[in-house]
Amino acid sequence: MTRQRSAERVTLYTQRVLVVALLAVALTSMTGIASGQASIKVNDNVSIRFGTLLQGWGDWTQDPVSEGYAQNLFLRRARLLVGGQVAKNITFFIETDNPNLGRSPKALGSGFILQDALAEVKFSDPLTISAGLMFVPFCRNCIQSAATLLSLDYSSFSFLATPATQSSVGRDIGFQAKGYFNGNRIEYRVGAFQGFRAAGSRNPLRGVGRLQVNLLDAETPGIFYTGTYLGTKRVLAIGGGFDMQAGPGDNYQAFAIDGFLDYPLTDSVSITAQVDYFMYDGGQTFPTVVEQNAIFAEAGLYFKPLRIMPFVKFETQNFDPAAAVDNTRYQAGFTYYISGHNANLKVAYSRLDPDVGNASNQFTTQLQVFYY
Repeated sequence: MTRQRSAERVTLYTQRVLVVALLAVALTSMTGIASGQASIKVNDNVSIRFGTLLQGWGDWTQDPVSEGYAQNLFLRRARLLVGGQVAKNITFFIETDNPNLGRSPKALGSGFILQDALAEVKFSDPLTISAGLMFVPFCRNCIQSAATLLSLDYSSFSFLATPATQSSVGRDIGFQAKGYFNGNRIEYRVGAFQGFRAAGSRNPLRGVGRLQVNLLDAETPGIFYTGTYLGTKRVLAIGGGFDMQAGPGDNYQAFAIDGFLDYPLTDSVSITAQVDYFMYDGGQTFPTVVEQNAIFAEAGLYFKPLRIMPFVKFETQNFDPAAAVDNTRYQAGFTYYISGHNANLKVAYSRLDPDVGNASNQFTTQLQVFYY
């Protein structure tokens, strides 16, 4: 027994020494660390970068029938981010998530998913090819980073086709071409994605595309759009997109038109606003996507000295079939930017008001920590 314990101690000690040695090698191998980033730079063409996004929610949601409130404390998003460059003009981005962790029905040991996983090859400013799991380029709100959203969350209508197309919160697997012209003021994104796949069938691919024009400052090219620049840019962007997949009978088709404004009114006050208009028609391809029109609008005023932004959000959904119930959604709240998008606190009141049935309320607070 004594010899066995001694051997176990030696093994444990050896493991600790190896761990320390590996950490030392990793630290000394970092030939350069980018300022403000957790990254490893091997050389001018090879680097890797790490990050995280945590959003803790306290949520009180009213049941429209009983009028009682369900109370939940959960992690809305718990993400790990890894990105980098493996060769000149060849980059990658991988993001994991465990969404709604702890929300009723509570299940702490499940829900881990691969959120994004894509590689990009840049041939020139007008042409970059992306491949993998990514947001489909349908509308501006559909491609915004969750870490920079203006209001509490995405629009209720940005990802309506997700279940029918067997996607993952607006993301699908495929190839995309994107490019920029006129000093990054004109951007296009167009791609072919898997879409709905029935076992043993020959489903056509899903086609999605988007065009955006920046009338003021150009936005920095990237995978995601920014939800609010907090007055650091003068952006006025107009865009539109389509999403289609053929099937038996009438094909699925959706269209979006959107506008985005981020503008400093004074040195200490700036405005951010966005409007997205959606048209969905599942046809016979996706009969669960009922023909409808929807509008999403949000706006906020950022008071830089106070680091506070009050915001409002409005959504309306109008169905073509008379059997479907139209509804309107409202949200009002404010964000306290402790340290910009890296750390902030949001508080919001939301109300769902259907044409038929009782209205319901929701009170939500969010604490965000983000680093990338």
